[in-house]
Amino acid sequence: MKKALEEAYKAFSMGEVPVGAIIVKDGNIIGKGFNQRETLKDPTAHAEILAIKEASKSLGGWRLLGCTMYVTLEPCAMCAGAIVNSRIERLVIGTRDLKRGCCGTVEDLTNHPKFNHRLGVEFGVLEEECSSILSKFFKELREKKK
Repeated sequence: MKKALEEAYKAFSMGEVPVGAIIVKDGNIIGKGFNQRETLKDPTAHAEILAIKEASKSLGGWRLLGCTMYVTLEPCAMCAGAIVNSRIERLVIGTRDLKRGCCGTVEDLTNHPKFNHRLGVEFGVLEEECSSILSKFFKELREKKK
């Protein structure tokens, strides 16, 4: 999760919502990403999507079997769907997203009974640090708007 936080700080330094993600297989980071929606002018440029794309390139295929994703903020519906579709086996989340979280908080796409793939989900890893960077970002954003 510390590596995912490093990715979140990259987003923070660019004025992006500070979310970071990494994907690990056999103890090695094979994909990483941080939010770049504003920079890339792309609504799909979430940390999780970028990490999945990089991991898929690393493995030479779209199935990320045996992989774990670490992400600082609970994924939204788009990202949770991509995580399920990529067959990631485990998801470790820093902090919950009380408004858009689709891994168990608002909805649970990661373990939906009608989907053919379900994964293990764990919450609260380095939760304070993951929550703190988001709070700091939005506090600074509100102050700039004044």
